[in-house]
Amino acid sequence: MTISIGNSNIEPRVGHKNGDPATEKLDALIVGAGFAGIYLLHQLRQRGFKAKIIEVGSGLGGVWHWNRYPGARADTQYPLYAYSMPEVYNGWTWKTDYATSADLRGYFNHVDAQLNVTEATVFNTKVQSAAFDEQSNTWNVVCDTGKTFQSAFFIPAIGFSAKRYIPEWEGLDSFEGVIHHSSFWPPEGVDVAGKRVAVLGSGSTGVQITQEWASEIGDEGDLKMFQRTPNLCCPMKERALSEDEQNQDKESYDAIFRARLSTFGGFRFQPRPEKMLEASPEDRQELFEKLWEMGGFRFLMNNYSDMNRNLEANHHAYAFWRSKTLPRINDPIVADLLAPEKPPHPFGAKRLALEVNFYEQFNRPNVHVVDTKTHPITRFAPKGIVTADGTLHKLDVVAVATGFDGITGGLNDIAIRGCDGRYLAEKWKTGVLTYLGMTSSGFPNLFFTFGPQAPTAFSNGPTCVEIQGDWIVRTLEHMRAKNVKRIDAVPESEHEWKQLVQNFSQTNLRHFTASWYNGANIPGKVQEPLNFAGGIPYYIETLKGVVEKDYKGFRME
Repeated sequence: MTISIGNSNIEPRVGHKNGDPATEKLDALIVGAGFAGIYLLHQLRQRGFKAKIIEVGSGLGGVWHWNRYPGARADTQYPLYAYSMPEVYNGWTWKTDYATSADLRGYFNHVDAQLNVTEATVFNTKVQSAAFDEQSNTWNVVCDTGKTFQSAFFIPAIGFSAKRYIPEWEGLDSFEGVIHHSSFWPPEGVDVAGKRVAVLGSGSTGVQITQEWASEIGDEGDLKMFQRTPNLCCPMKERALSEDEQNQDKESYDAIFRARLSTFGGFRFQPRPEKMLEASPEDRQELFEKLWEMGGFRFLMNNYSDMNRNLEANHHAYAFWRSKTLPRINDPIVADLLAPEKPPHPFGAKRLALEVNFYEQFNRPNVHVVDTKTHPITRFAPKGIVTADGTLHKLDVVAVATGFDGITGGLNDIAIRGCDGRYLAEKWKTGVLTYLGMTSSGFPNLFFTFGPQAPTAFSNGPTCVEIQGDWIVRTLEHMRAKNVKRIDAVPESEHEWKQLVQNFSQTNLRHFTASWYNGANIPGKVQEPLNFAGGIPYYIETLKGVVEKDYKGFRME
């Protein structure tokens, strides 16, 4: 069996050296060399802070260093899935309006060339533990290589998909074929031509892999997508970008990047103020058609304001989506699995994918969908997968697209110990507690980005991390100017923040739908709102208000 589905994103360290094993002293230690970590490093160094990044992978890009599976690409449209810094966007051009993973890796190489990130990054290294020293007000950080750091501030910038999730399938080790988790894909790719392959999962990643593999297997191969819940995909409508077009657009980049801060999710569009139930059927149909033709997340996120708040309005959206999807699927049995008459959940309440030709792939005689809600996987066997109906699905290659222990998993994977020796994972065992989605009481001088109780999964990633990064950097500057050595959220402030997160969540149909948005995909995990659903403008104003009120909700010493 060839397998790469381990629980940690760690690459071989052949020939790698991390230098002097003695403890290195820093102003700020950042974990993760993705969008957030690089942004923080650059901004802190610009202001004279001594900072470094610890990165478990061998290159920059964060999740895009790991996302090499077939069809991997961003689903945020050009030019917003990128930094707003002129020193980065000048001199860079994209090939398409939805960047591929390969293009994003090239982008991060360009970022490195402009900002010299690599010189301050320790690669192939995993942070194992971080303990706060209450006497010195510093964090003592230990890495798996033996490297240690002492830092005034500890900033995990690892995002929401840092810890992969793989169900505990019986007999997994007995499988004789090739199996890879989507986030641990071999850089050289996987040959599936003429082979029997399976995609386990129908989330965004599962959809992307299925689209690609359906073509790659050829006429002699066979593909089965194991689906528990259908993904209510929208068309991507990708297009090529010319260099001339982008050079002209760059004249408006500053205005475009500023304008995103006034939209709910940090994109170039947001829900409309009009209500669907107050519109005539003709007007509703006209808008639906317009948004559908525009493609991307427009139909989901640029629709009527009550679509994701009112179930009746949401049913109209689902009916339209189904009317567009059904004609693309020839077999009525397959159509009922992929686009059932009764909505499997409210439209948009679970993370939907953007697709190119996903539904047409199932018109091929050698591409199938296996309903794991009716016939769940019971075990792996040497020759394939056995489902509850007793069927042995013979397989040569398996792609595991079962997602992540999202939002909190990556933070809990580090043994973070705060005041009185308490671990963050222990504190959060009965539910997440943060203040502003960036700090947690009892863990002074700790900041995290794109994590729990922040806009995170309900926002454009680069938008969110630049907002948080700017706030963190300003806070560190304020502390330096005031000669303050320690900042910690007070317990009351994080309880108030949690209630605010809860209140906003309850206004949306997502709140009542089990998904990774609320931790429902991980057995035993507390199900609760893990994202701030108040929108980017509200979040910005809240952060601004905290500072204007002399860091209300924090204790500084």
